[in-house]
Amino acid sequence: MKPFRHFLKFNAMIANASWLHGCVSTVALVFVLQAPIIAQQEPQFTHYMFNTLVYNPGYAGSKEYLSAVAVYRDQWAALSNKTGWAGRPLTQTFSIHSTINKKVGLGFNLVNASAGARQTTYGNGIYAYRINFGKGTLSVGLQAGIMNWRADWNKLDFQQPQELDNAFGSLTPSLWLPDFGAGLFFYTPNFYAGASIPHLANFPLRDVSAEERNEIRKWSRVQRHFYLTTGGAIPLNGDNLVFRPSFLLKSVGLFNNFFRQGNLVREIGAPASFDIDASLLFQKKLWLGLSFRSAFAAFNTQGTKQSSPDSFDLWMSLHFRNGMNIGMAYDYPIGKLKSAASGSFELMLGYDFNHDVDKAVHIRYF
Repeated sequence: MKPFRHFLKFNAMIANASWLHGCVSTVALVFVLQAPIIAQQEPQFTHYMFNTLVYNPGYAGSKEYLSAVAVYRDQWAALSNKTGWAGRPLTQTFSIHSTINKKVGLGFNLVNASAGARQTTYGNGIYAYRINFGKGTLSVGLQAGIMNWRADWNKLDFQQPQELDNAFGSLTPSLWLPDFGAGLFFYTPNFYAGASIPHLANFPLRDVSAEERNEIRKWSRVQRHFYLTTGGAIPLNGDNLVFRPSFLLKSVGLFNNFFRQGNLVREIGAPASFDIDASLLFQKKLWLGLSFRSAFAAFNTQGTKQSSPDSFDLWMSLHFRNGMNIGMAYDYPIGKLKSAASGSFELMLGYDFNHDVDKAVHIRYF
């Protein structure tokens, strides 16, 4: 019940904070307005709890010291019985952040993701302003940077002549686009909650004529992604054994049934999905975790199911006394791909600078 009481206090304090209320309300309004028109273009991570800065700029500076982490993800590592699939999603990320003073945190993200014939690279500088709220801290984060979206349609086999489809007017398109996002992150030593849209820009990725707008239901564009996350740390035997549950919602089309234009359904097809995670920290050094990932649509009992559960995930993270962290994760597919895909894996490497666990006031669980 303590995490729930923290959450209620958090909402009450926001409502009563006069000067901050306007700032938080503005960011929250952006979340509400943008959530219905988002899509699953961004990469997913099993180690998301150690990679929070990638999807929430409000996380910057929350550790109170300089921290860096890099993650490599190979999704559907073998999409056949013998060989790997050349077009499978591959993702590499690097993020670094630190507190500057009691109020300000700064950070930087670099992400490179490829899937099929497409590839996206973006880098963002991050600024977070933090306010004390009782026993917790509320951080309002903003990020800005640049995104490069590119494709090589030469890798595709066209069933019909490429010239007949304007979407492939250029075989090697490359677009440089501005990128910016926002996030809220509230945390205490044993509880956290966050909401964010890391990429607010909604730029088209191809030219669409006036005639096409009346005929095409969907066309390629940068979609907005909404993330909602929460979690806690429950000591079972002091710091020697800690239970940490966490939850991540990736909204990819909430309320999209309300956004129709006649017979042209313009919502994005990817369903909203979630990750549920439970882990144990042993002796302040070893994290062992189990996760379940699925789309909400997989549990639709009315009509035909339009999705299926994605995977069960196993992960570990080892924390060394000098501040280094290493981690591995494996996703076991349980959806429709399980007969063809052997699974996905991640590798994580992190380092917490000037951080001595034995001298810390409390262990940073998040």
